[in-house]
Amino acid sequence: MDEPTPSRRRLLAGAVAGGVAAAAGCLGVGVDGDSEGGGGSELRFSLSRVEGSLRDRYVHGRDDPPENWDGAALDAAMAGESYTTQWRKPFFATPDDPAYVVDGGTYYRLGSVVVDEVGETYHVLRLFAVDGDSDPSATDDDTESAVDAGEDGDLPDADKRAVRIAHFAARARGNVGGYAVGLVQRGGYAYRNETARAESALLGDDGPERVVYRDTTYRVEIERERFHEAVYRPTAEAVAESSERMEAILRATFVGPRVASDELSAEARRIVEQADAAEYAETHPYSEEYVELLRAIDARPYIDGNVRKDAGVGETEEEMIRYGDEYYERYLRISGGGEN
Repeated sequence: MDEPTPSRRRLLAGAVAGGVAAAAGCLGVGVDGDSEGGGGSELRFSLSRVEGSLRDRYVHGRDDPPENWDGAALDAAMAGESYTTQWRKPFFATPDDPAYVVDGGTYYRLGSVVVDEVGETYHVLRLFAVDGDSDPSATDDDTESAVDAGEDGDLPDADKRAVRIAHFAARARGNVGGYAVGLVQRGGYAYRNETARAESALLGDDGPERVVYRDTTYRVEIERERFHEAVYRPTAEAVAESSERMEAILRATFVGPRVASDELSAEARRIVEQADAAEYAETHPYSEEYVELLRAIDARPYIDGNVRKDAGVGETEEEMIRYGDEYYERYLRISGGGEN
């Protein structure tokens, strides 16, 4: 693998599907701006149960590391030997999203430190659509001579991957939205991997000038560009000698508010049950039960009506909490409304 992958938190934040909004009439609150003093923002609340322990989720066995980790870096870090990686962090770990491994009953926190910088020159592939109005100069010959870059095409696998990633950037140009950050670089795909460069047909002097991908014909543009890359030394620090201590470390690292069910009123507990089953929503001003719950999970900024302006709260917020003896990913999402 020659590029970083999204962090677990990003994956979790992006994994929430839109649920069915709760009909909060049983609590005397509407969800479509028809509550008393209505017309405010709608705050949607949902929960996703975390199965098992935090160790199950965050700790990997020494003999079963994730595929995207650098195996040689892990061996070196555990043995206290010298080793470096270039550009990519060996375990994709950050202070906010650390990586852990257990070996012989001892738990280690993995990371890396920057020890140098190097300059490298890579080929960058960019794609530009030549069909329709995007390129009026395109001819039928351009389309007919294009090489199939799909899965069933004749390009080497390295080029198929490069086209797929460069396609993300081409598709995003001029459109609302974005592309896969960490995969797309400088508006295309950088051939960092030496093996990929050696196998590439697109990088050859007689490489195709047009490719077809997902029914779109693209003009191929390849430039050699200079990159400055960090050099990382992997680290491994022993942090626990028991599973109980490791679980406590993970709670302190990843878990926010802790709420006991008997601390909430029966009505607030019903909101939790609804959020666990699907999704719960109310329009500002919120009911007393909803406010009680928001305070309990330390989401106090949302209690104000104009949270976007006054509290610095984003459209969607995700955090892990503990409710009773269970862990949950807690999501709060604002929709509709304006200043209140």
